[in-house]
Amino acid sequence: MVNTLNILGFPHAYELSASPDSSPVLVFVHGWLLSRAYWQPVIQRLSSRYSCLSYDMRGFGESQLVSTHPALETALLETAVLEIAGVSTREPAIGSGRSLSDLAYATPPRSAYTPAAYANDLVLLLQQLQIQRAWLIGHSLGGCIALWAADQAPDTIAGVICVNSGGGIYLKEEFERFRAAGRQIINFRPRWLSYVPFLDVMLSRLNVAQPIDRTWGRQRLMDLLNVQPEVALGTLLDSTTEAEVHLLPQVVSRLRQPVHFVAGANDAIIQPQYVHHLASFHSSFESCGNNVSEIPNCGHLAMVEQPDAIVREIRAVLEQHH
Repeated sequence: MVNTLNILGFPHAYELSASPDSSPVLVFVHGWLLSRAYWQPVIQRLSSRYSCLSYDMRGFGESQLVSTHPALETALLETAVLEIAGVSTREPAIGSGRSLSDLAYATPPRSAYTPAAYANDLVLLLQQLQIQRAWLIGHSLGGCIALWAADQAPDTIAGVICVNSGGGIYLKEEFERFRAAGRQIINFRPRWLSYVPFLDVMLSRLNVAQPIDRTWGRQRLMDLLNVQPEVALGTLLDSTTEAEVHLLPQVVSRLRQPVHFVAGANDAIIQPQYVHHLASFHSSFESCGNNVSEIPNCGHLAMVEQPDAIVREIRAVLEQHH
């Protein structure tokens, strides 16, 4: 059942499966222009053993400010973002070991659209749900957010599994092309796209190693059309600056929790070499066993392309550390 919680003035839609009396809670974080829906194949396979939390990040999926008037909707969004960004301009203290109750009075850094700001949303969501021990499983941008959340709440986050998530290397021309393409996608999203024949078929073949079910193409189209444009642009631009890209390896190097990375061998968005690069900054890299796994014949949507393989990776990591 879908529920909603208010986090710093913004409604967050979430689903929390019944607890099978197993700790910790598995928390699933989606990527850019996606929603919590993509984690359902994985959650269906894990919920008999683990309590699973999935949610839509601020401005994505069903986590929206609802208004029947466009101008009022924009004003509400701006007010919420200012509230989120304006509480404080200080970064979270590094290695502070703060609890979630301490983080209730913490605030996102500078911009409300950075991975660190979305990580702050996440730890406050965990606080409201009274989740005291969690493993975070994040896809793409969601993996970056999960890493930041583990840095902000080390006493609560037991570990992180990043799926199709890497980076730490700033390639100026590639990032500029990526941002330009992202802007075009966001700026051209007329509602009539939902009626274009076979567009969902095209999206079921985009960024994957093999075509996925057509329903996922439809889901991708709906998530693209529903995302708030300010949010989509903000997260795109603020997560891909040179400074932000170079911050991520520092975050990984600070983490003392277990961190495991899962790459798609055929991922053209986050290529495996970039996954290995980011993973190499963690203390477990090549010391107590390589902290990277590659899934053959898999693109950028591993959780719907190869859910059984992702579940095996998650179970193996959890069994290793619990």
